[in-house]
Amino acid sequence: MSFGPDELLDCYRQGVFPMAEDRDDPTVRLIDPTLRGVIPLERFHVPRRLARTVRREPFEVRVNSAFSRVVAACAAPTPGREDTWISHGVEWLYSQLYARGNAHSVECWRGGLLVGGLYGVSLGGAFFGESMFSRQTDASKVALIHLVSRLIVGGYVLLDTQFITEHLAQFGTQEISRQDYRRRLAAALEVEADFHRAPPYVPGVAVLQAISQRS
Repeated sequence: MSFGPDELLDCYRQGVFPMAEDRDDPTVRLIDPTLRGVIPLERFHVPRRLARTVRREPFEVRVNSAFSRVVAACAAPTPGREDTWISHGVEWLYSQLYARGNAHSVECWRGGLLVGGLYGVSLGGAFFGESMFSRQTDASKVALIHLVSRLIVGGYVLLDTQFITEHLAQFGTQEISRQDYRRRLAAALEVEADFHRAPPYVPGVAVLQAISQRS
């Protein structure tokens, strides 16, 4: 049986997500971790230093202007991480979801260069963060803060980070059980959220206001 974008969306609805062994792996493994990382949108924490950075607006933050480039940058080798879970096949699947309006990117640009960003999948009131990259200090973190503001404005209720990392922990990421995650996911899928309710450009001050009002 072929595995295409319809099957991938069904996987997200069931609480599992895809990974590959490396860039050239022709297979797609479905991951269903015992513990799941989530960022509670109502308790998202913006560290003081990063709040100052967001207000200063060192980057031009765009949405969906270079989705394929963001995915490719997330898949590129980095020091200490030569292999990637984003195979060519997985990358193609996300390109199909983007074409359908189910996948989005938030990007940080400076001087006409793409210097950081993230991408993920949107279903109902759930956003599944997939990967992020940074080529300049704080670029991926600023993209995440802008994403959370956009999700709050758009009426989302679940931000899935898959796992918890030191990078994500500073924002209030929690680990919850598989059972709790699926309960939250089922409720989120019933919500009609809108990723584009916020305009393409949102000033840094407005981004932080949206987050503080929800907290």
